[in-house]
Amino acid sequence: MRLKKFSLQLDPLPATYAPSNKWSNKDMDPVPLDMRTWRWWHIVAYWISDAFNVPTWQLASAMIAVGLGFKASIAAIVVGQLFISIPMTLHGYIGAKLHIPFPVLARSSFGFYFSYFAIVSRVILACFWFGIQTTTGGNCVREMIKAIWPSFASFPNNLPASSGATSQSMLCYFIYWVIQFPFLLVHPSKIRYLFILKSILTPICGISLMAWAFHKTGGGPIFSNPATLTGSAAAWQWLTGLNSVLGQWSTLAINIGDFTRYARGPREQYIQPFVIPLAFTFIAFMGISVTSASKIIYGEYHWDPLQIIALWGNSPGERAARFWCAFSFTLATLGTNIAANSISAGNDFNALLPRYLNIRRGSILCAFIGGWVLVPWYILASAPRFLGFAGGYTVFLAPIAGVMSSDFYLVKKRKVSVPAMYRPKSIYSYWHGINWRALAAMLVGCIPCFPGFLRNINPSIGNRNVTYMFSISWLYGYFITAAVYWALSKLFPDTRSLLDSMIYEDDDVDNIQDHESIEGVGSDGALEKRDESTPKGVEAGFN
Repeated sequence: MRLKKFSLQLDPLPATYAPSNKWSNKDMDPVPLDMRTWRWWHIVAYWISDAFNVPTWQLASAMIAVGLGFKASIAAIVVGQLFISIPMTLHGYIGAKLHIPFPVLARSSFGFYFSYFAIVSRVILACFWFGIQTTTGGNCVREMIKAIWPSFASFPNNLPASSGATSQSMLCYFIYWVIQFPFLLVHPSKIRYLFILKSILTPICGISLMAWAFHKTGGGPIFSNPATLTGSAAAWQWLTGLNSVLGQWSTLAINIGDFTRYARGPREQYIQPFVIPLAFTFIAFMGISVTSASKIIYGEYHWDPLQIIALWGNSPGERAARFWCAFSFTLATLGTNIAANSISAGNDFNALLPRYLNIRRGSILCAFIGGWVLVPWYILASAPRFLGFAGGYTVFLAPIAGVMSSDFYLVKKRKVSVPAMYRPKSIYSYWHGINWRALAAMLVGCIPCFPGFLRNINPSIGNRNVTYMFSISWLYGYFITAAVYWALSKLFPDTRSLLDSMIYEDDDVDNIQDHESIEGVGSDGALEKRDESTPKGVEAGFN
């Protein structure tokens, strides 16, 4: 058998609608019928697996540590997840309906070239958080090894303190990175099996930890820990916690379509507004319960579950429990890193260089940039300002989500042309590839919160008053930007992009029996390139 010669440039397969592979490739094209395999239970498994991870556990637990009571912390989680499920469901519908990735959809809202701002914003954060999650995964591996060989705790260190790491931590980081790498090569349409496995195994760990906490404390004291903040201080801290909940998933709220595009149809993702609040509230309840128990058991709050299991003894039973919990969090981190970061970055890199990068190559690039180039272990150890930058980036992401929601549902009323999104000269070119209405609306959504964003990076900038607006930056950015964009589009409509109907060949996939009966769909379920000379090409907004 003759091996296929490797080429840096992807095979020049004819793109479905794009004039050349400079603007699209197989991974950017609408998902063919035979790859639309996600059902509603895969969406449920996706969110359960995504909810159970160390950052979510820490976020909920940290609210207790900063002075909020048990009920207030849970309320912030519930309200935050209810709000974030709005863009998740709205944008999830678009992906499941049109079967296109976020970078392609962004062209219809922002303009063909201005959409690159949203894409680059997303890929930067994806690479950064990939590295941070990989560092967390390395910490999980460390606890697994210590559970097997307790002597590993005294592993000699040959690295200087200025490196931000130890020989032990770097070894564990490398082991986790290597374990994680093969999963990056799995296509998104097939990665659902990992989410199913994670959604079954990881909650068992969380329930076990919570049972341990109740057993150690008797349960009652966990819920009786009083809040240390009162009055306006408690109110603003609650809003800050709410904003943190929203900010944690603000990136995925933009590009959830990268996953729902593999669903059979829009109905499969309608479960999101129910499963998201339930899954995250349950995980938050676990985290808050265990964190509150750590105060009673150890005399101080430990909101990192890895810190808690590291305090367990070295008896055979305790070592087995430590290994199981560390393994569960390793699996949890793996699933979250793939779902929230590597696949998203793969789609974004794919859109930036479709001639050379597909999702798999983009994910590999993310693994090297986020995993090594950005030296995440050093950032965590010595760059709190950069962490403040990444954590506050929701100032930009919420307005992006607001524009997308408003454009598709309020302005265009779901009547878009998929073929036009693949051509730089189409109805979505707007003004030189820029939709100025989106730019103006984003400025309104970003500028009032920007001083608080700067103070989040450097507390010496400005005064404390600017943090108040930053505490509601996601709510303000999403809803105000959506309203301003709608108003500008009503006052100054772009009539070319306002269509009478959605232009896409296979609207009703669920009722399709014969693939060959669909215009533009071949017998193998793959979308074929449309004849550009037909009148329908003109109707689709081609120039």
